[in-house]
Amino acid sequence: MNSMTGYGRLSKEINGHKYTIEMKSVNNKYCDISVKMPRILSFVEESVKKTIANKISRGKIDVYIGYEELDNSSKLVKINKNLAEHYINEIKEISEETEIETRINIAQIITLPEVLKISDELDEEAINSEVQDCLSECLDKFIEMRKKEGENIKQDLRKRIDSIAGKVETISGLSSRLIEDYVVKLEKRVSELMKTDVVDKTRLAQEVVIYADKSSVEEEITRLSSHLKQLNELMDSENKPIGKKLDFIIQEMNRETNTIGSKSGSVDITNLVIEMKVEIEDIREQIQNIE
Repeated sequence: MNSMTGYGRLSKEINGHKYTIEMKSVNNKYCDISVKMPRILSFVEESVKKTIANKISRGKIDVYIGYEELDNSSKLVKINKNLAEHYINEIKEISEETEIETRINIAQIITLPEVLKISDELDEEAINSEVQDCLSECLDKFIEMRKKEGENIKQDLRKRIDSIAGKVETISGLSSRLIEDYVVKLEKRVSELMKTDVVDKTRLAQEVVIYADKSSVEEEITRLSSHLKQLNELMDSENKPIGKKLDFIIQEMNRETNTIGSKSGSVDITNLVIEMKVEIEDIREQIQNIE
């Protein structure tokens, strides 16, 4: 189980090129990848996104790739001779017209606009391979951190799930006694109203059946127990992503808990329901971080 929050950084030199890759992510319903890099590396952007998307399912991921040429082996120096000659001719013409003697220095000529051009002549296939090599290492660090964060969240969720399971068990015991208590109270109330010790058992049984049908939470308890089991199984599953599935189960748990609260006529059960809803909400917030 992985968190959607993570960070990874790598700095590496390959074949006279220095790469720096930094990755960080936050929660997102989808896989949203943003890559920033020098314009000279723009041709690797799509392959970088594809590599990340193959390993990451959800999260807003920001990637920075830095590039530095260490030995200048790929630098291409070119002089625009035609433009240089044009500058020289213009300078000579001005010198003749103004009768001002000038000595033309080639070092000065090449500093004039557009005369000297220095560009990078990159082997795109080799550069892409080097970037992918660095990215793979950085991704491993990044995913490892997300995994550690996920383990921390899992431990917290385990405690909350165990707490809810204990409350469900307590509610089950309390609800089974509700009908017994209702029978005693109903007989007493009827006797007081009718001023007699003789109670119509048939009528009483009908009322008990109606009450039992309205107040029974056995189905809800069974479904809640099933949901708790599913949560534990999903957290141990190797299948990814699981965040959306966990969120769906939590919605179902919240629905069952609300039903128990609406059916219950017991203050003790109502209090337990409130405590469960707090735990469920805490779980819901936590799983928003799960991939």
